[in-house]
Amino acid sequence: MGCRDVHAATVLAFLSGTASVAGLLAAVLLPNWRQMRLYTFNKNERNVTVYTGLWIKCARFDGSRDCVIYDPQWYTAVDQLDLRVLQFALPLSMLTAVSALFLCLIGMCNTAFVSSVPNIKLAKCLVNSAGCHLVAGLLFLLACAICLTPSIWVIFYNNYLNRKYEPVFSFDISVFIAIASAGGLFFTSVMLFLWYCACKSLPSPFWQPLYSHAPSMHSYASQPYSARSRLSAIEIDIPVVTHAS
Repeated sequence: MGCRDVHAATVLAFLSGTASVAGLLAAVLLPNWRQMRLYTFNKNERNVTVYTGLWIKCARFDGSRDCVIYDPQWYTAVDQLDLRVLQFALPLSMLTAVSALFLCLIGMCNTAFVSSVPNIKLAKCLVNSAGCHLVAGLLFLLACAICLTPSIWVIFYNNYLNRKYEPVFSFDISVFIAIASAGGLFFTSVMLFLWYCACKSLPSPFWQPLYSHAPSMHSYASQPYSARSRLSAIEIDIPVVTHAS
């Protein structure tokens, strides 16, 4: 697999990263991080389920889709530590993943539209697609760690709340969406690392362009050796002796 072409690995990594960012956005916006189910023993009343998100809180009666209590200012008064951490972690993870997508797109566009033979005056300033994909893979891995750690912590913190108060708390679908998105980010980073490992045999360093020197420089450097190989054995082995008059 060469670095000078756009391959299915980079395209698949870009699509996987885009889907993971979309999943993170859905997890951030959905009010389904934690449920608190309140039971009543009155037969004339219905049970209430409180849906807690990162930004809003909604209370619904069983069998109803309308919010009896809707709190759009919940994000300013979050009293649960895990949700407060997620308010900062998930946007940071999204920002890191979007930066990685931007780098990945630059590397793909560079390999698709830029000439494979650079100008010697611009050789040191060119964008290296292999370097872009390597840094993008590192950013995807960082975004995965930022997202996955607090998302898993929600599960353990939910058990802590059940032990401290009453067993009425349960984590909701946003936890699974965030963990799945983190898995997608990890898969994306692995794909980019595999692509880079296939390109590592190139002679140029990973941060330099694919051609660290123009081809004319290599041909010029090898000219004396090729010229010497064309000399005859007599010209090489027998020195020419001249006598001064």
